[in-house]
Amino acid sequence: MSVNYGTRRTVVGAHYGMRDWLSQRVTAALMALFTLVLVGQLIFTSGPIGYDRWAGIFAAQWMKVLTFVVIAALLWHVWVGMRDVWMDYVKPVWLRLTLQIFTIVWLTACAGWAIQVLWRV
Repeated sequence: MSVNYGTRRTVVGAHYGMRDWLSQRVTAALMALFTLVLVGQLIFTSGPIGYDRWAGIFAAQWMKVLTFVVIAALLWHVWVGMRDVWMDYVKPVWLRLTLQIFTIVWLTACAGWAIQVLWRV
């Protein structure tokens, strides 16, 4: 609960505002740029779109690394968004903490799965 002393207001909270806003924009821009690179590769390669074409696109080491960087950006983007949702709308601390822990575990599992998929191709 915030306390007001005269005209000065004491602000409480984690003070994430600008950093979270900026990280959401940077990760979104990175994902959009990756999408353009991927669409460009699809347009400028010949042949039907099938498993072989997709595997060929992701076979190069630079594409695997770029894809994982984008997946990491996506996971960070999701974490910031979900953490803000949990902090804004879930009032019981025990439930908020439980949901945040579940989100971290889920996103870590997704990262592990992404590594397995990328380096199997």
